[in-house]
Amino acid sequence: MNDNTAALQKSAAHRFRLPFFYGWVLVAVSFVTMAIGVNARTGFSLLLPPLLDEFQWDRGVTAGAFSFGFLISAFVTPLIGWLTDRRGPRLVIEAGVVLMGSGLLLASLIREPWQLYLSLGALVGGGVNLLAYTGQSLYLTNWFVERRGLALSIAFSGVGVGSVTILPWLQSVIAGSGWRAACWSLGLLVLAALAPINLLLRGRPAELGLEPDGTSRRRTGPAIPLVATDSMALSDWTLGRALRTRRFRWLALSYFCALFTWYAVQVHQTKYLTEIGFDPQSAAWALGLVSLLAVPGQIALGHLSDRIGREFVWSIGNGGFVLSCAALLALPAAPRAPLLWVAVVAQEHWATALLR
Repeated sequence: MNDNTAALQKSAAHRFRLPFFYGWVLVAVSFVTMAIGVNARTGFSLLLPPLLDEFQWDRGVTAGAFSFGFLISAFVTPLIGWLTDRRGPRLVIEAGVVLMGSGLLLASLIREPWQLYLSLGALVGGGVNLLAYTGQSLYLTNWFVERRGLALSIAFSGVGVGSVTILPWLQSVIAGSGWRAACWSLGLLVLAALAPINLLLRGRPAELGLEPDGTSRRRTGPAIPLVATDSMALSDWTLGRALRTRRFRWLALSYFCALFTWYAVQVHQTKYLTEIGFDPQSAAWALGLVSLLAVPGQIALGHLSDRIGREFVWSIGNGGFVLSCAALLALPAAPRAPLLWVAVVAQEHWATALLR
C-alpha cells in the first residue's frame, strides 16, 4: 500500500467515523433493499390471478413470464461478480433498482404477452438478481469474519418483515384499484426507497480505512468449525478450479433443484389456494407469512451456521421443504387452516436454510 492510498483511507475513516461498525449500516441498507426488492418479485404470485382474469391467456404462458425472469437471471448472474469486482456493489445494485423499478412501471401498460415477458419477466427478474441475494452476498461477506452468518441473516430477514407489509398492501391495492395501479405503486416504491439508500454502499472496509469485523478476534481466538477442510478454506479458488471439484458440482445441482421447486411453488401458490377454497387475502397472507416466520429462525440458524457449518443447516432446511410440499399436496382433500399453517411453517424452515 503506498502513502497516498494510506492517506486516503485514513481520511475516509475520519469522515465516516461512527459509534459502531460501518458494516452494520450496510446490513441495515441490505435489510430494506431485500424487504422491498425480493417481495416486489414475489408479488407476481398476487398479480397472476387478475392477469389471467383480464386477458384469459393460457395459464402456463402467463406464469411462464416468472420463469423467463429466472432464465434472464441465469445469464446475468455470472456477470454480477465480475462487475462487482471491477466497479463495486453500488453500481450493480443501483442498476438492479433501476431495472426492477422500470419493469414494474412498464408492467402497468401490458397489453400483449411479450410485454409481460419484457416487464415482469426480463426487467424485474434480471433486476432483482442484481439487488437481492447474489448482489448483497458479494459485498457483505467482505465486512464480517466471525459473525458473517449472523450479519447475512439479519440483512436477509428483511424479506420476512417486508412480506407482511408489502404483500398484503399489494393485495389491497389490487382489490381496490386493479393490478395496473399495483404495478405502478410498487415500481415507484422500489425507485424512491431503494435508489437513495444504496448510495451508502461500500465494497470493502479498506475503502474507509477499516478492517472486517472480527478480524482481530479471529487472529487470536479458536478456529470456527466448518465442514470444509482448512486446505480448501485457505485455497485461492478460480472458477475453473471450482468447476472441477465434486463439492461445487453437487452444490450447484442442489441449488438448481431446490430453487426450481421453491419458485414453482411460490408463483402458483396464491392461485392454487384460491382454487381450493381460500379467499384471496388469506392466500396473500400465507405467501407473506412464509418469509415473516423465517425471521427468528433465519437469525438463529445464521448464528448456528457460524459454529457448525453451512452444510448441516442446509440439510436441516431441505427436510422442512419436503414436509411443506407434502402439506400443499394434501390441502385439496382437507383445505383447512391448520394444514396450511404446516405448509407455511415448514416452507419457512427451508427458505431459512437456503439463505445460508
